[in-house]
Amino acid sequence: EGRNVFANLTKFIAWTMPTNGGEGLLLLAAIFLGTALPVLPVQLLWINMTTALLLGMMLVFEPKEKELMAHPPRRADMPILTPRLLWRILAVSVMMLIGGFALFAWEQNRGAGLPEARTAVVNVIVMVEAFYLLNCRSLTRPLFALGLFSNMWVIFGIAAMMAAQLLFTYAPFMNTLFHSAPISAPAWIRIIGIGLADFIFVEIKKAFVAARRAKTAG
Repeated sequence: EGRNVFANLTKFIAWTMPTNGGEGLLLLAAIFLGTALPVLPVQLLWINMTTALLLGMMLVFEPKEKELMAHPPRRADMPILTPRLLWRILAVSVMMLIGGFALFAWEQNRGAGLPEARTAVVNVIVMVEAFYLLNCRSLTRPLFALGLFSNMWVIFGIAAMMAAQLLFTYAPFMNTLFHSAPISAPAWIRIIGIGLADFIFVEIKKAFVAARRAKTAG
């Protein structure tokens, strides 16, 4: 039980750090480049309030992984975030920066106003966080090895988060509160594509590390 609590805590930290890191990098990039902010402070508040509750908290209910007791005890001086996890956190943060900033520029170039472009960026951040949540269900094993529906809380959390984002994007009172605006169907395709690309990158990275470990052990 102690190992499972520690494992799920590590998964939550590994999930939340790059999502916050990506948000910070987006703002820093806009400041350094002298462009309009791709996301407003009140919109960041919305993201952090909702994703922490509807996405991150779902990792608390993640079942024990099969090989949980097969590993030797951790060294007392071993950090929670290993160098490999730190590199993953950095990589996901940078991918969120690139995807969010590129979409922000794309939407404006195609004639969208600032509210529409910012709404697209907010949805990119949330979509990347949702896909990355699936990655973080295991820090070493691929998602298909766990089973997509082995933690239904994650599925419910993602569904609730997507419903909240639809309200954020299309409900007039949410548009007024958070300075959001309706976006087009093609924008959603681009948003989902960015989130899916991040998911695939992390899964490939996990598979590569697992194959290298197996080769070393062999």
